Amino acid sequence: MTTGLAELLLVNGVIDTLSAEVPRVSALAVRGGRVAAVGDDALELQGPDTEVVDLAGAYVMPGLLDVHNHHLLAGQMDLFEINAVPTLALDAFLDAVADYAAGLGPGEWVIGGSWGSGLLNELNSVESLQRLDEATGGRPALFKDDSKHNRWANSVALELAGIGADTPDPEGGQILRDAEGRATGVLIESAGAALEKLRERLNPTSVEDIARAARRGIEILHSYGITAFQDAAATVQLMQALKRLDEQGELHAWVVTSMLANDFIFGAEPLGEGIIAERDATRSEHHRPDFIKIFLDGVPPAGTAAFIEPYLEGVGFPTCHHGHTTMEASELEGWLLRTAERGISAKIHCTGDASVRLVLDTVEKVRAAGHHEPRYHVAHGQFVHPDDIARFAELGVVADISPALWFPGVIPQAIQSVLGEDRGSRLQPNRALLDAGATVAGGSDWPVSVSPNVWEGVYGLITRQDPTGQFPGTLWPEQAITLDEAIRVYTTAAAEAMGLSEVVGTLAPGKAADFVVLSDNPHEVDVEQIPRITARQTWFAGTRVFTAAAQVSSAATRA
Repeated sequence: MTTGLAELLLVNGVIDTLSAEVPRVSALAVRGGRVAAVGDDALELQGPDTEVVDLAGAYVMPGLLDVHNHHLLAGQMDLFEINAVPTLALDAFLDAVADYAAGLGPGEWVIGGSWGSGLLNELNSVESLQRLDEATGGRPALFKDDSKHNRWANSVALELAGIGADTPDPEGGQILRDAEGRATGVLIESAGAALEKLRERLNPTSVEDIARAARRGIEILHSYGITAFQDAAATVQLMQALKRLDEQGELHAWVVTSMLANDFIFGAEPLGEGIIAERDATRSEHHRPDFIKIFLDGVPPAGTAAFIEPYLEGVGFPTCHHGHTTMEASELEGWLLRTAERGISAKIHCTGDASVRLVLDTVEKVRAAGHHEPRYHVAHGQFVHPDDIARFAELGVVADISPALWFPGVIPQAIQSVLGEDRGSRLQPNRALLDAGATVAGGSDWPVSVSPNVWEGVYGLITRQDPTGQFPGTLWPEQAITLDEAIRVYTTAAAEAMGLSEVVGTLAPGKAADFVVLSDNPHEVDVEQIPRITARQTWFAGTRVFTAAAQVSSAATRA
């Protein structure tokens, strides 16, 4: 290859760069894994050894971004666990468990998920526990709910963990019991994390399996056109696996990790300063351990989200129940100040408006102390008090949103059951946040969501409806945003939120040559077709990392 010429040249396409300087072009040149030139300038870089890809009119845009997922967990579910959809009724879920367990050895753990959070009361009985015991055939079993915060264990697993009628509830969790005080196997928050730790001690996951699962999770993300993402709850073991993959030339994505400061759902060790101590040793070109992750509350259906106003009466919670935060204000302030001094940002899980307010109050103190560089994400932030909307932009706090968790479906139904239909429907004030100047960045929370499909998220953002058509209705339609805004939620805004804007988000010269060839131009199809847009090809650093099994005539082909 002659110095200065392109190694790869895309021609005859509709290429949206999302760059203000040259927003739409028909050609793009790549050299050294970066965009070398766009438009007519790109054509001038063709040489005798340049690989030319004729797009034949196909639509191309920057690689899609996801600011909140758990790709390792998704990879493990795909490779090693039962992976049931959370819309199943109890009978269907137990049938799926029985079919899966039948293929395992006598002593193997039956693990995975997901059971719908709306089933919680139905599971909370000794009769349901007996049915689970039958389905798992004497093997120990532990299943996550759709939020991944709560667990359902069978009798063998409970016995291994020493959980019985007299076992006290752990701090930050609850062992659910029937009217006679018998444990039913339903474990809320930290109670389930304790059993996860036990399972890992009895059957430890190898570094090789962690790397394999992380690689598989990234392969699945590629199939949706995603080339950069933030893992929202990283362990030391995952960080080490990502570093290993990158050194072996096998990490084909930009990965920002959020190091677990506290944990009451995964059972991870070490936490906090123990994991931060490994930060520099696990950093690599494509792996950036730049955030801590703090769980500041739980989830509304379990009553563990922290709200300013109380939950409904008569739904199984104490009178005037508000939920609670996992930390006092002083502890959260200490964490954010200590990490800010080292340039570490924070992603903070908040599903109730009281926890959101506490984050904003604390970041205000951090900014006042002179720390303006660290990024702060309110993760999920489903409920935001109107008085707090403007504070996101004022304080430089990012709204990390996961549309699949709030457009009509099983999770909003479960939330409405404990908050009431009207209050429980006022989720995700995205229009108000954008109008106030806040950065709104898109994530999937996959595999809490069934898939990381960005286009289903885009559809939800602009219609406030369920893209699958399974659930009718519209949630708070006044908060809809435009298509252009929704696309930026998953590109330029997400890049800025993760600290990756110098390399991804647009296809400007000098940026990474990460792009996706789509089945359709989102600007030209009917809105009802947007959820059906698929990735035909995904490219990372100028190398094709995914090709759809069946190519339509307009898809890219090699010249």
